[in-house]
Amino acid sequence: MRTQKILAMAMAVLALAAAAGGCRAEVEDAGEAPEINVEGGEAPKIDVDPIDIDSVDIDVGTDTQKIVTPDVDIDAGKDTNP
Repeated sequence: MRTQKILAMAMAVLALAAAAGGCRAEVEDAGEAPEINVEGGEAPKIDVDPIDIDSVDIDVGTDTQKIVTPDVDIDAGKDTNP
């Protein structure tokens, strides 16, 4: 049973290799990219109700954060070119 599976797999690999290597394709005409014409369009119309900026309470501030970074030591050694 195991020998049959191995034989079947070997035959499948051999058939695949023969199919992949057994064909030859030559490009006669490389072709070219199609011509594309792009024309301007129209922006969508959006109905917006603006707010009175003076009636809105906005608080803007900053916050200090500490970021821990690793300590890296580099030993250039003798093989490094300046």
